[in-house]
Amino acid sequence: MQFGIFTVGDVTRDPTTGRAPTEHERIKAMVTLAEHAEAVGLDVFATGEHHNPPFVPSSPTTLLGHIAARTERLVLSTSTTLITTNDPVKIAEDYAMLQHLADGRVDLMLGRGNTAPVYPWFGQDIEQSVPLTVENYQLLRRLWDEEVVDWEGRFRTPLHGFTSTPRPLDGVAPFVWHGSIRTPEVAEIAAYFGDGFFANNIFWPPSHYTQLINLYRQRFEHYGHGRADQAIVGLGGQFFMRRNSQDAWNEFRPYFDEAPVYGHGPSMEDFTSQTPLTVGSPAEVVEKTLTFREHFGDYQRQLFLVDHAGLPLKTVLEQLDLLGEILPELRKGFDELRAPGVPADPPSHASRVAAARAAEQVGADDDVAVAAG
Repeated sequence: MQFGIFTVGDVTRDPTTGRAPTEHERIKAMVTLAEHAEAVGLDVFATGEHHNPPFVPSSPTTLLGHIAARTERLVLSTSTTLITTNDPVKIAEDYAMLQHLADGRVDLMLGRGNTAPVYPWFGQDIEQSVPLTVENYQLLRRLWDEEVVDWEGRFRTPLHGFTSTPRPLDGVAPFVWHGSIRTPEVAEIAAYFGDGFFANNIFWPPSHYTQLINLYRQRFEHYGHGRADQAIVGLGGQFFMRRNSQDAWNEFRPYFDEAPVYGHGPSMEDFTSQTPLTVGSPAEVVEKTLTFREHFGDYQRQLFLVDHAGLPLKTVLEQLDLLGEILPELRKGFDELRAPGVPADPPSHASRVAAARAAEQVGADDDVAVAAG
């Protein structure tokens, strides 16, 4: 099973010092986090995509390309690539380029984005977000899978005899996740194409995400990609831990109380009891994380948000150190519970290349058999 971290790249004031990092400091900190994630044994680093303050990751492939040059085995991904406001042609080109630079250590998560002002900045209407998602992804798939594309749709100019360059590495596109917190159409798209489905699993009780994940699993099986329990699922999560549980509560409370994403709402006690947020000791983080399977079934990727709310870089690196210490226990716990025949990991570049070559060989054998009559 893959474990990793994702960042939303917020520039938030530290409530204990009153100081916010500069954009430059925040961007450099994300690179440091990725490097440290690999050092402690994590599998994945993912970045969001935002085009509005107080967030800085407006160019995920630039950031991930830089990190690719500074790491060796870390899978580089996104926690949102905006399928609605990005041109599918540019997505196809940018992520194929990143594939080559990272030697295949790349996948991406597509999402609609829910920041209404961003849509008109890129010439789109948020009221059209669902049809934009459907049309743009259909075009993106064709740009990756077909050498020459002729295409016409509602939301962009037609393409005639167009070839996206560079072509995907080894002829195999990056694996795609579809992220959603409320849209059944997104679960349907993921299931239809046999892609992964990611639930951010942060702000609401597990029951909120269970409905979408179950729908995705059912439709994954309906479209013939495998059993429902073999569908490729990823989850988000949040924690703050110290070796002593009360120390974690005392240290994290001012960050929770002032954080833009959940400050001034439910108390930290209520939030941790009703959502996947875990504040406490390493043992408590292990215990609660292993319960995610009880709600969602076996899944393949667990990403944690650890660097938001103004937490200083030193503290976040300490969180990664503690996460690295409990990784063996988390891996063992999920492996022991996993049902037979359910994949432990999402598809890698190597496994997708092997599957493509096997399919080509089967096709070639069928052609020979037909010719032999």
